[in-house]
Amino acid sequence: MELNLQTTSKITWCPGCPNSQILVAFRKVVTDLVSENKLKAENIVCAVGIGCHGKISDYLNLNTFTALHGRPIPVMSGIKMANPDLCVIGFSGDGDSFSEGIEHLIHAARRNSDIKLLIHDNQVFALTTGQATALSPKGFKGKSTPGGKIEEPLNPLSIVLTAGATFVARTYAGDIVGTEKIMKAAIAHKGFAFVDIIQPCITFFDTRDYFKDKLYWLAEGNPRNDLNEALNLVTNDDGRVPLGIFYDVSKETFEEGLGNIQIQISKSK
Repeated sequence: MELNLQTTSKITWCPGCPNSQILVAFRKVVTDLVSENKLKAENIVCAVGIGCHGKISDYLNLNTFTALHGRPIPVMSGIKMANPDLCVIGFSGDGDSFSEGIEHLIHAARRNSDIKLLIHDNQVFALTTGQATALSPKGFKGKSTPGGKIEEPLNPLSIVLTAGATFVARTYAGDIVGTEKIMKAAIAHKGFAFVDIIQPCITFFDTRDYFKDKLYWLAEGNPRNDLNEALNLVTNDDGRVPLGIFYDVSKETFEEGLGNIQIQISKSK
């Protein structure tokens, strides 16, 4: 039977919003992985937070869970611990995970929880019509910062790298094929996978022209097991913005550690 991931829900993102491109890419990825017998659709669970990104759960004919603002990660971790056979994928916004729920993000990366987090990074609280997030650039003028944001933005990739994430990548929503490749690699990874998806908000913070000549893909063969090199790439301030997989290593997952402890306790009884 052909897999149909569409739903009857009307898409209510702004016309032309790159969120739709993320949706198209993800549907294609799931369809491919299911057809290749690498995943079962019934074993996929998607969690979302609050924000424009969260509407994606309405447009996916999959198991989904909508969490509180900034709280999709603890939900994802709980689902994975309860049933390690599930493939748990989360969608979150930069405001959702870096302004509201950064504590959950840090500890999920530190634990190496076997979950996949896809960040819709538009550098603005778009659902509430244009407030600054922790990733908005200094000087950003929005409804909460009419005189311009005075703080420097957080660097999302350096944060998760130093916190312990074992897969860290970045892509651009407008490059659907490139986004598909990154999503597939993240889903295949065992451990905490973090993907920053640059997703300009065409209504409240249109950065398409800004990124147009700055984005570039890392060359094939770029080392992916060197933490220092990954940090250098994501913190290099040369005016360009690299895309690709910066870090991809194998370590014991949080769920594997729990399983080992349970075995030890059982043997000691």
